Amino acid sequence: MKKKIWLIKDPQWERRLFLNRSILGGGIALLLVVVLAARLYYLQVVNHDHFSTLSANNRLTLQPLPPTRGLIFDQRGVVVAENIPSYTLEVVREQVADLEITLQVIATLIPISEDDLQRFNKEIKRKRRFDSVPLRFKLSDEEVARIAVNRHLLPGVDVHSRLVRSYPFGMLTAHSVGYVGRINEEELQQISATNYAATTHIGKLGVEKSHERYLHGKVGMQQVETNARGRIMRVIERQEPTPGENLHLNIDLELHRVAEAALGSENGALVAINPNNGAVLALVSKPSYDTNLFVNGISSQDYQRLLHAEGIPLFNRALRGRYPPGSTTKPIIGLAGLEYHQTTPNQSTFCPGWFSLEGSEHRYRDWNKYGHGSISLKRAIVESCDVYFYSLSLRLGIDQMSSYLRQFGLGLPTGIDIGDDLPGLIPDREWKRKNKKEGWYQGETLITAIGQGFTLATPLQLANATATLANNGIRFRPQVVKAMENPDTNHYSLFPNQHATPEGKVTPLTPSNLRYIQESMIEVIHGERGTARRINPNSDYRIAGKTGTSQVFTLGQQEKYVAKDLEKKLRDHALFIAYAPADDPQIAIAVIVENGGGGGSTAAPIAAAVISAYLKPISSDALDESE
Repeated sequence: MKKKIWLIKDPQWERRLFLNRSILGGGIALLLVVVLAARLYYLQVVNHDHFSTLSANNRLTLQPLPPTRGLIFDQRGVVVAENIPSYTLEVVREQVADLEITLQVIATLIPISEDDLQRFNKEIKRKRRFDSVPLRFKLSDEEVARIAVNRHLLPGVDVHSRLVRSYPFGMLTAHSVGYVGRINEEELQQISATNYAATTHIGKLGVEKSHERYLHGKVGMQQVETNARGRIMRVIERQEPTPGENLHLNIDLELHRVAEAALGSENGALVAINPNNGAVLALVSKPSYDTNLFVNGISSQDYQRLLHAEGIPLFNRALRGRYPPGSTTKPIIGLAGLEYHQTTPNQSTFCPGWFSLEGSEHRYRDWNKYGHGSISLKRAIVESCDVYFYSLSLRLGIDQMSSYLRQFGLGLPTGIDIGDDLPGLIPDREWKRKNKKEGWYQGETLITAIGQGFTLATPLQLANATATLANNGIRFRPQVVKAMENPDTNHYSLFPNQHATPEGKVTPLTPSNLRYIQESMIEVIHGERGTARRINPNSDYRIAGKTGTSQVFTLGQQEKYVAKDLEKKLRDHALFIAYAPADDPQIAIAVIVENGGGGGSTAAPIAAAVISAYLKPISSDALDESE
């Protein structure tokens, strides 16, 4: 039989149990309240400034403002590089949920080329997620309207009106003004990330590149309030960007046009310099190209077309074309002979039409196969007698000859302010030993004296050497940019003219010897037997000059040069140097016509046309800016 167990309630025990549980629960609740209060105090009091800033940043954004790039003018005030308004379609990666789908939607609204996509994909990889990256440039009004109507389907996509670089005379100024283009990876490492935060373009060539620091300006900033989609609601604070400086060039656009017309269908280059200060008046290389193609990224098709075009239009012949200068160096060689007492104005040399070294049967021919007879230095320059200079070169020797040529800037970089020029080559014993691993031969001295053999010069160097002759031995660094102008204050700052060397002058240089050479160069044009007499101008000024012809290939001893029997590319180059007026030089010029034949018949008339255009007053209204 089971026993029954009776449970007797204990109210006092139950009260104690309930009280203990209430105290424990209250303690835990109180502890949680204290922890919460402490946390609130930490967040709202101790870290108030920090979290207040973070909160503000959720709706406030700091945006960089691109500066307006400075304009570029020629010496007459004609704009050669300007900024024109253009619509650009841009994407902010941070605000786009699916970039691929967004690009597909955009492509259904407006044309997007493969070049656009490639450029965009490169750009978006090196930009921050919150940066605006251009996808398409130069949108039409209709394309802008299509994007605007479908704006609700395209978060993070917007159309911006921006200033885009434009070159009204792109073909005419390509090799001097240059152009801007998209900033690439290498340039990104060299520029200030802060100052270029809102800039997508940078100078690539010419004045645009060399004077980038003046043209670019300084970036501005604005603080804006945005909504959840990132759209700007209002501007809180704004610091305006500082626009770039305007540049005024020494370049005369009208001379460029005259030179282009005078060159016609020929390939070549022309450089004109003011000998009194080194100002570059014209710098033409032909064929040329339209720089506007490069501003927003040239298409692969257009680039390949330019790259393989006949005449290589991308090649700057004026700065980087290295040609044998031919007889254009004879006035300098003649002056060296006078200065180093290896000849005199009265000393004559007999020219039978050829010259041979002692003990050698090889004949170094003169251009006149019948010879010039007994000939003085002046006549040798006027009639361009090779034999006279063969003989003189042996007395001078290669070391004196090359040293004197370098004093006129030949074989050296000119120091031109837009850079990118090649130094040319004036050979000597040391150069040949280093580069050819051979000794120097007398025959090489002979052909160096007539600007052949290893000798190379650029049209810029020849123009600068001519300017030095015109300016009585004083050589300046060629200068394309004349001054900069503050666009806000219109304050003008001139770039100083600089001498090419610390000495500032060719030495030795006797005034009477220089005058003799200068008079000889005048006779080249105005003398009865001058090689450039056909350009003798019917005017009140005289021109001093020298013709030149440089061989493209070497003829054998028994071979005869017949231009009409040769392909165009095998014919001689035509050269001409000159300055005018002869008694008060204002312009010095060098012209080369590739495969043009004789300097007197081909290159000299081109120089004469440019000289005439410069010395005759020209109305600035003559320029047709619609070109």
